[in-house]
Amino acid sequence: MRKTVFSILVLGAASLALILNACVPQKNLLEQVKDSGELRVLTRNSATTYYIGPHGPTGPEYDLVQAFADHLGVSVKLVVEDNLQDILNKVSNGDAHIAAAGLTVTDERQKFVRFTPPYQNITQQVVYRQGSGKPRSIDDLADGFLEVLANSSHAERLMELQQDYPELSWMETDDMSSGELMTLVVEELIDFTVADSNDVALMRRYHPEVRVAFNISKQQELAWAMPITEDDSLYQAAVDFITSIKKNGELDSMLARHYGYIRNYNYAGTPTFMRHVERRLPTYVEQFKTAAKANDLDWRLVAAVAYQESLWNPLAVSPTGVRGIMMLTKVTAAELGVKERTDPTESIDGGARYLRTLFDKYTELPEPDRTWFTLASYNVGYGHVKDAQRLTEKSGGDPTLWTDVKQRLPLLSKYKWFRQTQYGYARGHEPVKYVENIRSYYDILRWHIDREKPRNKLNPIMAFSSPAL
Repeated sequence: MRKTVFSILVLGAASLALILNACVPQKNLLEQVKDSGELRVLTRNSATTYYIGPHGPTGPEYDLVQAFADHLGVSVKLVVEDNLQDILNKVSNGDAHIAAAGLTVTDERQKFVRFTPPYQNITQQVVYRQGSGKPRSIDDLADGFLEVLANSSHAERLMELQQDYPELSWMETDDMSSGELMTLVVEELIDFTVADSNDVALMRRYHPEVRVAFNISKQQELAWAMPITEDDSLYQAAVDFITSIKKNGELDSMLARHYGYIRNYNYAGTPTFMRHVERRLPTYVEQFKTAAKANDLDWRLVAAVAYQESLWNPLAVSPTGVRGIMMLTKVTAAELGVKERTDPTESIDGGARYLRTLFDKYTELPEPDRTWFTLASYNVGYGHVKDAQRLTEKSGGDPTLWTDVKQRLPLLSKYKWFRQTQYGYARGHEPVKYVENIRSYYDILRWHIDREKPRNKLNPIMAFSSPAL
């Protein structure tokens, strides 16, 4: 009897617990993410998505995802995948919360995943090598060998075009990046490929022979992909986030950080630069390495500054009297103890120490902005950069962001503005162009030096060209 009563009590308690649990509302996905403190994100390794740069993880997609995670108050668990189909499959199956991998929104993909509002627009472009004969139309592609990435939006678009151009044919590869395909075009191993406009812009700094024949698509949207589920709480949070950063200008600032300096790059200068890398740089590379190591700097950055200053000519002299491979003024040279400015070893050592001195003045700034402010100060002077920071703050900008301050630097040449500053007039356009040039020279140097190394998933140089696909 007692056992029967006990059993009834146990069953009753269990039933009550089940009823109570059923009454407790289940947490939605957004709440689960916040409770776990982790946002799981799939991405690809490329300059247009995510890579390990000289200052740590970076890339347009990385910045966007990190900003969203900060908004939610969680950390990012980033998983890097090489295979595009694997990324789409995994996010569709719910193995990740988001795929932030430079994905183009297509009708076919929307059958399996749902996309957030777009964060960028691109165009698909046919790429050929300068001097090899420019294709004028889709029909002309039949005269050469065309290769594209498997399972990409490029392959999807070609299949659409094939309905109207039955002679159109191509090969697909799943073990190369789009950048590697463009390199094959440059090396004349294939005749054509298809790449996205943002990726072509990056690639042309390394291979100016890359040329665009024509577009094969209208503007297309890049967006995050997320699983199709009944619970849309996290999806809606992502939609609201992207909508808000579009509205407040934060998205534009993020994209400008990665693409802004490329727009003004003179691609025609790359062959000259590469010729100097081959012929002039070897003479001074050890001096750059020694001086950079002594000052805890990246020697390639010091070399890029020297190239912008003098084209690695130790006897260079400017109309204003600065001279030497690092173009030091007489006053700065005296302060640094540089006795002979045209001596390359002395000049490089002095220039590196000066860069370090300026770098140490910006301890409150995060990277990579700290480096860009340092370079601007090397060009126009620390005081003028501080003036531009104050003008930025006065006008509602962020004085710690290079993308904001570089918009105000040109104001230093206008009386209305420089009369409000401590240090007065300056040719404010020059440091903006100066920093943009050095960033490009630095990127090319890194690519050139590392290109013979074995490919590594986290190597930002060898994987710099994996586009929106």
